[in-house]
Amino acid sequence: FAGQVSKSDHSSKEIRSIVPPMSAARLIIRTTNTNRSQTITNSLMTIKKLPSIKDIITGSRAKSKLQTQTKTMSTTASSAAAADTCAIESIVALGAGCYWGTEKFVTKDFQKRFPDSIKNARVGFMSPDPNGAKNPSYRAVCSGSTGHVEVLNVELNDPEKHYEELIKFFFMFHDPTTKDRQGNDAGTQYASAIFTNGVEQARIAEKVKAELQGLVDAKKVTRYANSQVETKLFAANPFYEAHAEHQEYLMKNPGGYCNHFYRFKEWPELN
Repeated sequence: FAGQVSKSDHSSKEIRSIVPPMSAARLIIRTTNTNRSQTITNSLMTIKKLPSIKDIITGSRAKSKLQTQTKTMSTTASSAAAADTCAIESIVALGAGCYWGTEKFVTKDFQKRFPDSIKNARVGFMSPDPNGAKNPSYRAVCSGSTGHVEVLNVELNDPEKHYEELIKFFFMFHDPTTKDRQGNDAGTQYASAIFTNGVEQARIAEKVKAELQGLVDAKKVTRYANSQVETKLFAANPFYEAHAEHQEYLMKNPGGYCNHFYRFKEWPELN
C-alpha cells in the first residue's frame, strides 16, 4: 500500500491549503494590531490637543475680560470725544465798533461784574474771510479795503462760567441793529461781529443772539436804533494785534474818543 495515498493524507493537504501557514497568520494579526495601535495613538494625540475644561473656562474668562476692556475703552473714548465736542474754548473775538470802547467795557466794566474773569485781552483785526489779507495796517483796515473788523480778542479764565455772560454783556453796550456802523463810525471795520472758536461757542452765541431778537420783538429791549439784530457770527480766523499805542487806549487816555454806552444793564426775562 505504499503507492497509495490515504484519505487522511488528502485531508491534511486540504487543511494546509485552506489554513495559511502560522507565519502568515501571525503577520495578519500583527498588522491588524499595529493598525489598531496607530489608530488608538492618533486618537489619544487628538484628545490631548483638545482643550481641557480648565482651559475652556480660563479662555472664556479671558475673552469676557477682553470684551469688557474693549467696551470700557470704547465708552471712555466716546466720552472723551463728547467732552471735547462740548467744551467751550477760552478765546473769542468781539467786534462792536471802535475797539477802544469795546476794550474798555469788557476789561473794566465786565470784570467789575465778574472779577478775574478776563485772563487776557488785546485789540486788533480779524477778517471774516480765512484768506483775507495778512498783517493789515491800521490805515488799511480803516479804509475798508481789507474787509477786516476791529475786534477785541478776549481770553477767559473760566469760559464755562463766563462765556455766555460775556456774549450777553456784548449786546448791552453797543447797537447790533446798525449794520457796519456804530454811531458816527461807519464801515465794515465797525461791524457787529462775533468770531467764535469751536462748536459750543458758536452754538451759545447763536442762542444768545436769537434770545436778543426775541427780546427786541417783545419790546423788552427798546433802545436800539432798529428792530433787526444784524450781528454776524463767523469762525475765528487769524488775529492781528494792533500797535502798542492802541492797547488800553482809554485807560491811558480817560477822556479819549468812545461812542459806546449801555442800552440796558440787565438781561431781561422774555416771559
